[in-house]
Amino acid sequence: MFEIGDRLLAAVTAGKRLAVATAVVIDGSAPRTVGTSMAFDGTTVIGSIAGGCVEGAVIETCELVLADGIPRTVEYGVSDESAFSVGLTCGGQLRIHVQLLDDELIGALRGQRSLEVCAGFIEHPPVDRHLIVFGAMEFSAALSAAAQVLGYRVTLCDPRALFATPERFPGAEIIVAWPTVWFETARVNERTVICVLSHDARFDAELIALALGSPAAFVGAMGSRRTHDRRIASLRERGVSEEAIVRLRSPIGLDLGASSVEETAIAILAEVIAARSEASARPLSVTSGAIHPAPVLAAVATDAVSAAASIAATAATAATAAARAAATDVATVPATAPVSTAGSVLVE
Repeated sequence: MFEIGDRLLAAVTAGKRLAVATAVVIDGSAPRTVGTSMAFDGTTVIGSIAGGCVEGAVIETCELVLADGIPRTVEYGVSDESAFSVGLTCGGQLRIHVQLLDDELIGALRGQRSLEVCAGFIEHPPVDRHLIVFGAMEFSAALSAAAQVLGYRVTLCDPRALFATPERFPGAEIIVAWPTVWFETARVNERTVICVLSHDARFDAELIALALGSPAAFVGAMGSRRTHDRRIASLRERGVSEEAIVRLRSPIGLDLGASSVEETAIAILAEVIAARSEASARPLSVTSGAIHPAPVLAAVATDAVSAAASIAATAATAATAAARAAATDVATVPATAPVSTAGSVLVE
């Protein structure tokens, strides 16, 4: 829900009444992950819950919730017949909870507080991801813009006020200071990404040594292989340990054949994402197994029952479906209640 939080709050401010659908359990393959949400106000859709697979059917449930205010949980099973009826051809099983966006949820979104989507499923605010870029150049501007799209808070540091300007780096925090001096007081934690794009010999090695000695999750530096070799030699002369040096990602970026500044930014961020997720960075066409590993799907759910459901075996039998329903304290709708033809509908 936080993923589309800004748009939800904008719609509420405009006086809209919204039904919000959230994926609370995903078994097997699915286009999106647990915690993904979409909303409907009767005429307009915000977000996408399954990459287009089940949205049409979910809208029907949203209309029912908008009409009577009663929360509902919809399940789409793994059988080929039911999957194709809603366009879910990837073989997964989804449990989607639909409810009105009430004052409690609105308050949690505005205050960036954890919110209870339904019994047994709690969604937490997004982790603050911080990107620090050293060097105000065109590569840095492209990296800053692309990283902000991915939700990173960006800080740009350069000692040259002429180059480090808000006009060149919109949306970024601008620090005009000597990099090594500023870094001594910078707030760096295990979610910080540091990219040194300026290979200025006056501070390059000292700055990288400081970064490698910090708890930063990712430390990368731009430059040619010759520059990299000089960098490593300088770090060793400064007494930086081999254990620390191996953390340095230089030359920075995955080998994508990037040439433009925009393509280079994508190559850098691709390496950042791969390092964060510990993924192989290989083409999916040559890998096997689940595209979204189970631990990633379960990360949003803190409740033990929801987490167990998220990593359950892909063979979803009637017994396991019943167990999940019991674990999340959801009761079956009476036979007279509206039931979607695309899947089973449950209410709380």
